[in-house]
Amino acid sequence: MSLTAALLLALAGPATAVPVEQVRARLPEDEIIYFVLPDRFDNGDPANDTGGLTGDRLTTGYDPTAKGFYHGGDIKGLLQRLDYIQALGVTAIWVAPVFKNKPVQGAAGHESAGYHGYWITDFTKVDPHFGTDAEFAAFVDAAHAKGMKVYMDIIANHTADVIQYRECVGKSCAYRGKADYPYQRRLGVTGKPINAGFAGDAVQTPENFAKLTDPAYAYTPFVPAAEAKVKVPAWLNDPRYYHNRGDSTFAGESARYGDFSGLDDLMTEDPRVIDGFIAIYGGWIDRFGVDGFRIDTARHVNPEFWQAFIPAMQARAAARGIRNFPIFGEVYSETVDPGYTAQFTRRDGYPEVLDFSFQAAARAMLSGKAGTDVFAKLIDGDVLYEGGDATALRLPTFLGNHDMGRMGHMLDLAWPKATDAERLARLELAHVLLLSARGVPTIYSGDEQGFTGHGGDQDAREDMFASKVASYNDNRLIGTTSTTATAHFGTDNPIFETIARLSQIRRTHAQLRHGRTIVRFASDKPGLLAFTRGDDDGREILVVLNTSDQPLTANVEVGARSAGFATLAGACPATVTAPGSAAITLPPLGYAICAATPARLPSE
Repeated sequence: MSLTAALLLALAGPATAVPVEQVRARLPEDEIIYFVLPDRFDNGDPANDTGGLTGDRLTTGYDPTAKGFYHGGDIKGLLQRLDYIQALGVTAIWVAPVFKNKPVQGAAGHESAGYHGYWITDFTKVDPHFGTDAEFAAFVDAAHAKGMKVYMDIIANHTADVIQYRECVGKSCAYRGKADYPYQRRLGVTGKPINAGFAGDAVQTPENFAKLTDPAYAYTPFVPAAEAKVKVPAWLNDPRYYHNRGDSTFAGESARYGDFSGLDDLMTEDPRVIDGFIAIYGGWIDRFGVDGFRIDTARHVNPEFWQAFIPAMQARAAARGIRNFPIFGEVYSETVDPGYTAQFTRRDGYPEVLDFSFQAAARAMLSGKAGTDVFAKLIDGDVLYEGGDATALRLPTFLGNHDMGRMGHMLDLAWPKATDAERLARLELAHVLLLSARGVPTIYSGDEQGFTGHGGDQDAREDMFASKVASYNDNRLIGTTSTTATAHFGTDNPIFETIARLSQIRRTHAQLRHGRTIVRFASDKPGLLAFTRGDDDGREILVVLNTSDQPLTANVEVGARSAGFATLAGACPATVTAPGSAAITLPPLGYAICAATPARLPSE
């Protein structure tokens, strides 16, 4: 460790540290994840706000008053707030990409900055807006010392928008498919023969791709002189390693071969690209000892890439002493469709995927658009994942994120006339579901402070430190009368308190992390949802929620060996009313988490 890293580690907390081997021994399903965009978290070092660049915001990318530009948050800011994150009950920190980005891109008048980290030019080092490699090393070490893991957000689908097409300079380029623009003809089926002997991208051997020498089959790609060497490693500057077919429509063939909103789409079928990214991201494991990867835009990459890449990363991590190394892919979806996401665990080889079906079920159920049986549908789909229920335990679950927006905003849209008390109750109920259901709860930074946003993408990426963005500062937060114009690192918001309390319950009771889910009651209307976690051994955890605005009383089936319940949250029945049945009473939007105590068998 460098001297700088050692000094930063010392600043992060007391000398008594949790052994890193103890941290790494935890299974993926034992974690509670906190997702953070470094630029929007805290500004620990104002000296790096412009990333070492000079000029206006279109050069540096820095404008703290604009939602689409850098605001100054950095790795030092994360480092100095580890105690805050830990107080929430978090055990793993998922950090948005920290790699060096193209500072600004976009058409004239529509520019924005790479503050989010997904417009990478240099895959080998930390963006200067965020700090240095040494500071990232110090952050990882400090998180480990506090018993927390660090998951890196990585991308293999695309780079920043550097490559241009001569046929559409300065404007969007429509997608050109393989049938009309095959690899073996220049600019269309009637064009000059090129790439002689290339057998198509399904033959994924070095010998075949060595014959793909001319990338001008759909468009004529070129790299502007000023950016000829901007990408690192250097092989990324060669247009041959990209699809060069124009903008994706996110449907059909274009979903894998098109540019994601203009971003340069990598030819992940080429073994040179596969080997290159194995080297890139294996290096981050080797150098920093990170504990897992979240992979952006996973569904836009061909399965063969993942079938090679994922085992290579697991092997690299194991060689570093990291045997529990989750790799969860982003397979974006807005419906309860476990079969869609499960295919990536069966065909592509993903050990985990982000559970978008959980988010869709929670949103539908809590917004009143669906009954509680939507949760039963979600659980019924767990069998579809490779590994079945065991894999479902490892799926990161979430309520909202930096792309689709926050659950607080979704609930406000569904219940526009709700009082402040009702808004708080609904958001608390959402977090009860998140922290008691199967999967790995993932909290988007700011949710614990009642952030709502105005929608998705830039509108859901508020600053945790005092914001200067007017469209953030007019948000109506939940659980507080403050606005994002002030810093939010306190622990007194009721949402923060609820998450911290439920996190402790989850960490204390293994059934909530490892137990099977049995849906005990659900209906096609808002109201009662009841499920248990664990086996029918008299030690199950009973979770009951009321998604309606009316009180309810009902008998709920429980395990036959459960005799009574200890209250973990809410109000639980002390005893069962009969073997296998417990009487539950819940207020509007109420909940209870109850730990069963076993009945004695006649032979005992």
